[in-house]
Amino acid sequence: MDNSLKRDWQPDVITPSDNITGTTQIIGHQLMRLTQSLRRWFIALLIGIATLVFSSGYQPAPATSSPPREIRGVWLTNVDSPVLFQGERLQQAVNDLAAHHFNTMYPVVWNWGYTTYPSTVAKRTIGSAVDPRPDSLQNRDMLTELVQAAHTRQIAVMPWFEFGFMAPEDSALAMRHPDWLTQKRDGSKVWQEGIYPRVWLNPLRPEVQQFIHDLLLEIVSRYDIDGIQLDDHFGLPAEFGYDRFTTALYQQEHNDRKPPSNPQDREWIRWRADKITAFTQQLFRDIKAQKSEVIFGLSPNNYRFSLNHSLQDWRRWERAGYVEELVLQVYRDSDRAFRHELRHPEVQAARRHIPVAVGILSGLRNKPVSMAQIQQQVNTVRQEKFAGVAFFFYETLWNLTPESQQQRQAGLKQLFPAAVDRVNLSI
Repeated sequence: MDNSLKRDWQPDVITPSDNITGTTQIIGHQLMRLTQSLRRWFIALLIGIATLVFSSGYQPAPATSSPPREIRGVWLTNVDSPVLFQGERLQQAVNDLAAHHFNTMYPVVWNWGYTTYPSTVAKRTIGSAVDPRPDSLQNRDMLTELVQAAHTRQIAVMPWFEFGFMAPEDSALAMRHPDWLTQKRDGSKVWQEGIYPRVWLNPLRPEVQQFIHDLLLEIVSRYDIDGIQLDDHFGLPAEFGYDRFTTALYQQEHNDRKPPSNPQDREWIRWRADKITAFTQQLFRDIKAQKSEVIFGLSPNNYRFSLNHSLQDWRRWERAGYVEELVLQVYRDSDRAFRHELRHPEVQAARRHIPVAVGILSGLRNKPVSMAQIQQQVNTVRQEKFAGVAFFFYETLWNLTPESQQQRQAGLKQLFPAAVDRVNLSI
């Protein structure tokens, strides 16, 4: 029982009136003694109950409790979305997200072989300081604009390094540095992602590592960001790694034995994954040395797929302390499949060490997701006591959707009726 109830509760006491005579006074005194006995018995009972409850580990809630904390994030991309291409549109997006009580933005800064911010590293390596395709990214610094606007509205900014080691086959990066690319066992270099032919930079190659390292450190050192986020492309499809450089390195460490012909060979997967882990460790340390308060975040697929398909051993990264925030991509339609992903042992283990949020699909251009499903999944995340949610992607929150903007925004207001601080590693 609440202590305030024990403190304030008093039994009624019947006292005799001066106007009551003889027998009535005796009865009154007897009733008073009975009432006092009952009060002593009831107080003893309350003490016994309280002792039993507190010995079981229960602690009463403080008189004033802290407001809940929750990650409420959204990815901003330059695919099927013009939000990054105009300063006024970007400012309006920040205002709208703040009005709907979001507290985290993950803007893309590296994809399609280009940066979306003016980069001296990209200029030196690729020949273009910023993605040249949309004219609206020229002569402006999108990331500076976003950081200033978001911080004014108390929204954290964690630049999203979407493409990782991946690049379009016809990108300037691939054309300029063909020796940086890795290949499959049959010698082919193309990896088809939907209708787009991609190639992969070799994450084991020192020149590639230096390029990625310099891009990330450039962002960390130049911008007042709250964190950096890598994702599932910060790895390598398991079919790759049969290029001359990687083969020679493997032979050097295996008594001149060539890599296994089976890309899924357990030792071959482990060897390549460990090399990527070693680079991640160095990257983490250098970012922290540059700016210790910057959060090192990751948004991966489920662990089994990440390791066996992408050579991304994020469980090991998390256990070793290289990941400080995890946003698990759980793009499932059925409630059963969605919950299943949340209950994997490595996910449950991670959330005991760091904030683990859940990436929810709010829709794609050709795949709408209803607000009812979004609300159900957010409520599931809360029931399972995760650190919050992030939506992929901004445009499908309320613009690129068959449901009206009013319907979508009303649904989000039901989910996020008031502003809250985001969960951080130290909280």
